[in-house]
Amino acid sequence: MGEEKDLLSALLLELRRGTLTISVLSQLKEPKYGYALVQSMEEKGVAIDPNTLYPLLRRLESQGLLESKWETSSTKPRKYYQRTEYGTEIYKQLKTYWKNLSAGMERLLREEEV
Repeated sequence: MGEEKDLLSALLLELRRGTLTISVLSQLKEPKYGYALVQSMEEKGVAIDPNTLYPLLRRLESQGLLESKWETSSTKPRKYYQRTEYGTEIYKQLKTYWKNLSAGMERLLREEEV
């Protein structure tokens, strides 16, 4: 039973990891700082741990999909992230792929219910 739970956890983690990139890109049309992004995603039913988010943001920035800017005018400096033009193009392609994939998955899963 413990092995089964470990396997399920690993599979769920793998499935989830694949969806986080498109989830994050979907929320960064406008600039957001990390904590606001975590809150926004959680409100929409996609929880993300900050320890997962920040490395992902740095990776997406290094890939040219995001850009960041420090806002230092308030008492607490914050780093804001936003999609680049290139990031928006990639996001649109991922979104199209996701819609086709999820429609296909929906058909496969419905097939089992018949």
